[in-house]
Amino acid sequence: MTTKTDVTETVVIERSFNVPVARVWEALTNVDDMRVWYFDLKEFKPEVGFEFEFTVEHEGARYHHLCKITEVIPQKKIAYTWRYAGKEGDSLVTFELFPNGAKTRLRLTHKGLETFPKLPAYARAKFEAGWTEIIGSSLKQFVEGPQKQRS
Repeated sequence: MTTKTDVTETVVIERSFNVPVARVWEALTNVDDMRVWYFDLKEFKPEVGFEFEFTVEHEGARYHHLCKITEVIPQKKIAYTWRYAGKEGDSLVTFELFPNGAKTRLRLTHKGLETFPKLPAYARAKFEAGWTEIIGSSLKQFVEGPQKQRS
């Protein structure tokens, strides 16, 4: 019998952006920027221990996300827990930035998905599709687009 390991449930998305690390870091940590490309956050501070939350409606269901920052290395890495109010499970989202001249490579890792309820809404494929859209489309368009997008 084969059992899934934590690694098989981990989502890793890597993308390159045609902007310097500082621009991507700003988008990942500035609440006004995040409201444009990410989620509608009331508050966000890139400080270890800072807690933030947001609610997303998807396919008729509401998901109340509860997050707490666990690691911050300016312009290199930010990580936070990711869980859902009233649901089992606790996961970790990590954004890592790697400079490549005037470009930036970003690696997003979301691990711990196997701790969530065993329901289709929490399937690994849903997270993979969601992060692919968020990182590969929304964030990319935001950081590479005209600066006037910024609030």
